[in-house]
Amino acid sequence: MLDIPRIISVDDHVLEPPDLWSSRMPAKYRDRGPRIVRKKLSRAGAEAVEAQDGQWGDVWYYDDLVSPLLMLSAAVGFDRLSFGFATFDEVRPGAWKQTERLADMDADHIDVSICFPNTLPRFCGQTFLERSDKELALLCVQAYNDWMIDEWTAGSARGRLIPLGMVPLWDAGLAAAEVRRNAARGCFAVTFTENPEPLGLPTLYSSDRFWDPFFAACQETDTTVCMHIGSSSRMPTTTSDAPFIIGSSLDWINAMGSMLDYVFSGTLQRFPALKLAYSEGQVGWMPYIMERADKKWEEFHGEDFGNTLPEPPSTYLRGRVYGCVFDDDTGLRNRDVIGMDRICYETDYPHAQATFPNTKKIATEMCERAGLAEDEVYALMRGNAIRAFGLERFDITA
Repeated sequence: MLDIPRIISVDDHVLEPPDLWSSRMPAKYRDRGPRIVRKKLSRAGAEAVEAQDGQWGDVWYYDDLVSPLLMLSAAVGFDRLSFGFATFDEVRPGAWKQTERLADMDADHIDVSICFPNTLPRFCGQTFLERSDKELALLCVQAYNDWMIDEWTAGSARGRLIPLGMVPLWDAGLAAAEVRRNAARGCFAVTFTENPEPLGLPTLYSSDRFWDPFFAACQETDTTVCMHIGSSSRMPTTTSDAPFIIGSSLDWINAMGSMLDYVFSGTLQRFPALKLAYSEGQVGWMPYIMERADKKWEEFHGEDFGNTLPEPPSTYLRGRVYGCVFDDDTGLRNRDVIGMDRICYETDYPHAQATFPNTKKIATEMCERAGLAEDEVYALMRGNAIRAFGLERFDITA
């Protein structure tokens, strides 16, 4: 049996507490900012509607948004997956309470966890981008970051729950300012969209280099840019009527396309110390796309083809672009091509496919199937995450 060290999970989630925003909003915004109301609900097609004979559910209200809490967002501890409504009283307390989360981590062989947003903001704050009142939206982003830094990752959780902030996506200057504000308070990771265009934002190829102030701030503060699958609010599929399982099988395509954009837009060339971390995209696709991109770089070089990079694409990925796995046997078998120093581990707690409470067993079996040596197991479970996120700043050095 391999000896699996205490795990650093680089992709988990936190269910935003019901008073996160209402306790922080200025008085004039408390009736419009995000808040929870408990109601009886039933489904009318894709919509949730109030119904006296319905199921109790907690609902987020925020300006024009009505968003019920779904059991799928905090499914750990339940035998059957469903899209049913849920209340904070029903879901596992570790999904949103710090003390209970730390206890669940202890029970599941998890030493350190990095948590993405979960329900109301979505994976990178798209909800705030979509609202028309940007003054209120900015306050919501800042309130989330204040809670993340001052409460969720503070006190007894310091060095165990690592802060991951968000930015106002609609303004790269404001985003840069928020990165610096967070870094000054000890937050060195930021959630960002895998692809801005589906959100109605400028692409990485925009002629005015719209995003450069944001990337400059991340490089300056050694803040890792974290991109979760689905953070573009678009999932890959095959046909308009393809079932959920198709998109779930193809979700890695978003990470693949995003990585190519960062290379061929010249972003990684212009910002040589910028670090990217892709979450839930696995890594089995990396060997092929690295080979393919390098070959196309040789074949189609020059401005006519949108390829003016002085070095092959794979040059810009080493030691700077990280992926993570929880069930990727193919990726681990190809670790020498990918670079064993670029693969991290995740548990996805408290989502439906989370490995809790069997993470150590699952991780051990995966490492054994791949034939990982002891130093490779350490790199996957701890070492790579320490380097990817600069966790020495939290006194995590081994």
